[in-house]
Amino acid sequence: MNQDTLHVGLDTDKRHIDVAVAEPLPGGEVRYWGKLANEASALDRVLKRLRGSGRRLSVCYEAGPCGYGLYRYPTRKGFACPVVAPSLIPKKPGDRVKTNRRDAVGLAKNLRAGELTAVWVPDTRHEAMRDLSRARETAVDDLKSKRQQISSLLLRLGLHYPGEKTWGKSHRNWLASLKLDQREQRIVLEELFGAERQAQERVDRLVSAIIDAVPEWSLAKIVTALMAVRGIDLVAAVTIMAELGDLSRFASPRELMAFLGLVPSESSTGDSVKRGGITKAGNRRARRILVESAWSYRYPPRISRDKLAKVAAAPEPVRAIAWKAQTRLSSRFRALIKRGKRPTIVATAIARELCGFIWAIQRAVTAPGGRQLVS
Repeated sequence: MNQDTLHVGLDTDKRHIDVAVAEPLPGGEVRYWGKLANEASALDRVLKRLRGSGRRLSVCYEAGPCGYGLYRYPTRKGFACPVVAPSLIPKKPGDRVKTNRRDAVGLAKNLRAGELTAVWVPDTRHEAMRDLSRARETAVDDLKSKRQQISSLLLRLGLHYPGEKTWGKSHRNWLASLKLDQREQRIVLEELFGAERQAQERVDRLVSAIIDAVPEWSLAKIVTALMAVRGIDLVAAVTIMAELGDLSRFASPRELMAFLGLVPSESSTGDSVKRGGITKAGNRRARRILVESAWSYRYPPRISRDKLAKVAAAPEPVRAIAWKAQTRLSSRFRALIKRGKRPTIVATAIARELCGFIWAIQRAVTAPGGRQLVS
């Protein structure tokens, strides 16, 4: 570590920034510097003052709801500013006092010790795509909630749909034919129908916005390549890439699997080895999409009519990887089921292996330095 580097920890909220500094080792003190307004001009004055006569600054803060604006401003000024993963900050088990001041001091001390883990920070365009993808997911959750309210009302009234698949054309025709005895309940049902239609229209608008935005995105070619993989459509591919970003930062597929929390947890000591369920660390949205996609591999390998165009749009190396993934994962799914494994556990194991094929597809599309290999 450079002996002239001053380590600065920032603890932020929507109005204020608490600042702490750690002098270089050996013997450097760690002290609370003060509080300032959460404004670029105030932060600029503080950083200039701390830098003094040419000192190097290393600045960090925790990832949180305030976004990445605080990262981008010092970075433009030439300061190193890692955004720290909150769940990986070392904490003493007996420490039960948490304040902004103590958090800032702890950040500065751990930054100096090299004990902090930085998260990947997207650029503004990638962050916008991530927000769009998450907005669609929120809209889908809202649509599910509206439909559940309709189903709950009909269940209380003893009205049961005789078919199997709900919310299709037949189900909607059945709903439209319902005649309730009480006027008040008819009003409630019509209001719920209106809310469900609005929620569905909102989802459709957001999906259309994603379709329009993908061609202008820097990861558009990787999205097109991922759509050749069984179980991954446009929305799933966009969600995976929006949440994970640049996959080249993972040196191996195992790093990607660990990042997504799809590897087994472990509690071993001495000769005793005990492994548990998956860690569920990392990004839950990408993990959920991968597990959902993994269920499609319970069927024998084939390319459906709807999938043909998506496979044809992918480069030849990607098509080879996608078919290899389908043949291997389909046989693996059936083999694990025959061994008596629970289907949910099998789907998780398939999702873990699917990460490796996604990593390979990204490598086939781009070189480690970001240079395009195939088109």
